[in-house]
Amino acid sequence: MQTEEYARLYEHEDRYWWFVGRRRLALRLLGRFSQVETPKILDVGCGTGAVLDQLRTLGIAVGLDRFQLALDFCAKRGIEDLSLGDGEALPFQTDVFDAAIALDIFEHVEGDFAAVSETFRSLKPGGLLVLSVPAYRWLWGPHDIALMHKRRYTLRQMKSMLERAGFDVEKCSYSVFFLFPLVVLVRLLDKLRRRPAQVSLPNVPNWLNSFLLWVQDLEASIILHLSLPWGSSVVAVARKPAG
Repeated sequence: MQTEEYARLYEHEDRYWWFVGRRRLALRLLGRFSQVETPKILDVGCGTGAVLDQLRTLGIAVGLDRFQLALDFCAKRGIEDLSLGDGEALPFQTDVFDAAIALDIFEHVEGDFAAVSETFRSLKPGGLLVLSVPAYRWLWGPHDIALMHKRRYTLRQMKSMLERAGFDVEKCSYSVFFLFPLVVLVRLLDKLRRRPAQVSLPNVPNWLNSFLLWVQDLEASIILHLSLPWGSSVVAVARKPAG
C-alpha cells in the first residue's frame, strides 16, 4: 500500500460503510464457525488496526504487518501485541493460533500461495482462517494500483488455492453483492477518467453511509447461510483438518 494511503485508511475504517461492513461480516463468520471459546487469533496484515481492535474483545489477538507504519497506527489504538513480518514467512511457530483473519491481504503478496500455506502452518489442527480478497480481474484499475495489489480472484481460484494448501473450505462466497453494480460503475468511471492511482472512497453523507452499511449487514446475514453468485469481493472460511 502506498504510504499516504495508511493515513486515509486510519481515518476511514472506523466509520466508512465498506470497511465496517467487511469487518462485521468477518467477525460474524468467525463467530459462526469457530469452535474455541476464547481463541488465540492472528490478524494477518493488520493494517491500521480496526479489525485487530475488535478481535481483542473475542480472545487473545496478535497483529502482524510487514510495514512498521501500519503497526505505528495500531499502537495509536493502544494495541501492543504486534509483530513486524512477512506473510510469506510468518515469524511464528507451527500450530500456534486457533484462528486467523486475513482481510484483503493475499492479493498484496508476490507469493499468495506461500502466504496461505504459512497461515495454514501457523494454525492449530482444527484452526480456522477467515479471509477476503478482491474479485474479478476485469475490475482492475487505479484503486488496485494505489493499494499495490498484485491480482484479483474468482471464487474458484481462491477455493482451489485453499484446498491446495491443505484447508477444508467450509464457506466460499462472493460479497458486496447487492451493491455490485455501483462498484462496477465507480471502477469503470475511474478507468475512463484515467485519474491518478488512488484509493476510490467516494464521499457519502452520513445517512447514505448508514444505509449502505445496513445493506452490507443484510448481505452478511445471507452469506451465513448461502453463497452469493457474484460481488466485488470473495470471502472464505477454511479449516485446518483436525487430524
